[in-house]
Amino acid sequence: MSTILELNNIKKAYDVKMAVDIDKLVIEEGDCVGLVGESGCGKSTLAGIITNTVKLYSGSVIFKGEDISRFNARKMRDIYKNMQMIYQSPVASFDPEYTLGKSVAEALRNNKSDNLVSELFISVGLSAEYVNKYPGQVSGGECQRAAIARALAVKPEFLICDEATSALDPRITHGILELLKQINEELGITIVVVTHQMEVVKQICQRVAFLKHGVVLAEGKPEELFVKPTEDVKKFLGEEGQVLPKEGVNVQLFFTDDSSDEPVITEMARELGIDFSICWAKLEEFRENVFGSLILNIQEKDKDRVFKFLESKNVTWEVL
Repeated sequence: MSTILELNNIKKAYDVKMAVDIDKLVIEEGDCVGLVGESGCGKSTLAGIITNTVKLYSGSVIFKGEDISRFNARKMRDIYKNMQMIYQSPVASFDPEYTLGKSVAEALRNNKSDNLVSELFISVGLSAEYVNKYPGQVSGGECQRAAIARALAVKPEFLICDEATSALDPRITHGILELLKQINEELGITIVVVTHQMEVVKQICQRVAFLKHGVVLAEGKPEELFVKPTEDVKKFLGEEGQVLPKEGVNVQLFFTDDSSDEPVITEMARELGIDFSICWAKLEEFRENVFGSLILNIQEKDKDRVFKFLESKNVTWEVL
């Protein structure tokens, strides 16, 4: 797998206040990466930096081996053949006087075949009749699917989704995310998802970067960072300060691989014949896999046997 995008020493400020300050961020071809953070954290500014619609103070944006951060509008036109953006408000991204089909056809430029437009609509889950509908005649989810069809028309290698599901209800959001996942897996298109919605990242992203005040707090696999967060990520997720028993030994177990399917806890109770309490547990779905962690309170006299058992099961754990 080769690198498609590399950000180096990125700095951008507004009115002296730093909006984005990133030493390095690398995205590989075929990745689906989430840039997640609260409103005002700099993630949309970062999306603009990637597309060169927001100018840098310093740093470089290397896309397919070229630093595009200093490209003018003419040079960026060639880049946009490989890089497309899906926006938060799908209806606002279309000309209300154009049918959805005409807007998609315009993206095709020299190949405005009616059949090709219909095929694009069908590929994103819309029937051919939507070709003749106007943006104001369809739902937000349907309009967002048409926006994805328009982006796919130029056969891009890189797709940026800037809060593309935040204006949609949960059911429609799920459908759009499944479509993006399909595009990533079947077409091999690299996708960057800019969002404040944690569930979006868990559902489709292979990697995630947490942003706060324009800085990357942590980067890695979602199941690892959500299930076994760093102290910074705990604060970010509001999970710091757990109240735990003061007596005994508190042990946190992490399930982020195949061990999540094993009945480790029941086996431990049966094989060791000990009593313990489950103080806290969290299970979450990540790209159709269920991972999580739990905290056990065990007696001091049992800890050596418990630790040996957990090691034999290749379970990741730590004493709190």
